[in-house]
Amino acid sequence: MSAGILTKSLITAGLALALTASLASAQPPYHGRGMGMAHYDKSTEVTVTGTVEAVLPHQARMGMPGMGGTHLTFKTDSEQFDVHVGPTNWLAEKKFEFAKGDRLEIVGSSLTIGGEKALIAREITKGESKITLRDANGFPLWSGRGRRAQP
Repeated sequence: MSAGILTKSLITAGLALALTASLASAQPPYHGRGMGMAHYDKSTEVTVTGTVEAVLPHQARMGMPGMGGTHLTFKTDSEQFDVHVGPTNWLAEKKFEFAKGDRLEIVGSSLTIGGEKALIAREITKGESKITLRDANGFPLWSGRGRRAQP
């Protein structure tokens, strides 16, 4: 291989590496992305009050145990939408359950998934009980540093 071809190859590889690094640094921080999960956006955070219409525990994705998530069909005075709560097994460990008819207050990130309104829950209050699912920035408490930060 001649020096000119080797130099061009090294320059091309360096540019590709620099582009990859710049794209990676431009990505928003992890807040439940990946594995088909939606992104928590703090700027769209809302508080809603309503009633659970259905509890939908989703099956584990890609055969990975513990990756099944609990979703709620939630109805407010004016609309009905899906609430992404968190891993079913993590909720069970915390002994926090949901049932049809439960009256809840939910703080979460409002977004559109597949053309439908949805909410990624950060905090849910049921009666006198409250569960925090994500930190103030939307990072899930069941993964990584969130697990260590939990009392």
